[in-house]
Amino acid sequence: MTSRRAAVPPPRPGGRSPVELSVVIPAYNEEARLRDGVAEVCRYLRAGGDRWERWEVIVVDDGSTDTTAALAARAAADEPRVRLIRTGVNRGKGHAVRRGVLASRGRRVLFCDADGATPIEELARLADRLDEGYAAAIGSRAGPAARIEVRQHPVRELLGKAGNRLIQVLAVPGVRDTQCGFKLFDGDKARAAFALARTDGWGFDVEILRHFRARGWPVAEVPVRWAHRAGSKVGPLDYARVVAEVVAVRIRTTGRAPGVPGPRRSRDPEEPAGSAGPDVPDVPDGREGTESPADPETPAGQRSTTRENGR
Repeated sequence: MTSRRAAVPPPRPGGRSPVELSVVIPAYNEEARLRDGVAEVCRYLRAGGDRWERWEVIVVDDGSTDTTAALAARAAADEPRVRLIRTGVNRGKGHAVRRGVLASRGRRVLFCDADGATPIEELARLADRLDEGYAAAIGSRAGPAARIEVRQHPVRELLGKAGNRLIQVLAVPGVRDTQCGFKLFDGDKARAAFALARTDGWGFDVEILRHFRARGWPVAEVPVRWAHRAGSKVGPLDYARVVAEVVAVRIRTTGRAPGVPGPRRSRDPEEPAGSAGPDVPDVPDGREGTESPADPETPAGQRSTTRENGR
């Protein structure tokens, strides 16, 4: 199959030159895992050859109270392609990822968790799907083709599966795993969607996928390798918070025309100017409609095209 690579976009406002890939890593009290995680990402990208010749890593410290920011600053001093953004106070994972994406300049933008639960090597599988014309490729732990090397505690696994089923009913029918922390986006489309986003907590993934579906930007769900890591910040009550955020997203976005933001959020003084408002450039659509992510084992020709409501 012949890959389709878009031309590198012109410089973004402010004169910063574009890069092939931006990797956004949100971090909150990650002193035990961040250094190794950033080092592994950088090693992989340095060896990426022509595909990732120009790249950047953006670590967003979400108001950590440990040495996370200092470790990220040290990584940035050692590798000039690493940048540190500090939020000052803990605002939530969704806020941290949004800050990073809006500050990115990549033709493609990868968001990945600091713990490296999904190895950076899985990026190639997601990038292949964008080469095929998808606007986003999201890592998935669902289905027989996913490789789960270390499982979560059975109770956490049960809560996660129940939550994903509820999320499908409420917001994104057909997406079997919205919460895997490994997602690759077309850069311009990601920045447009995150500029409209309002969710600061764990449910931000769902809001972004709703934006993509509403605009008819196709999303591929890709089975990946994944291993549970000790030190997760997600507690039992957070599952209920995610559901509450998803309900709020559903209410906020139902019936709204694509590209129209919900109630305006106040802008963090450190966010890029204009990132909290509705002035988002129109980004050319990919294909008509949104391809509903199928079971990883389903042949591509058997997938169906859906609209925003999933029907």
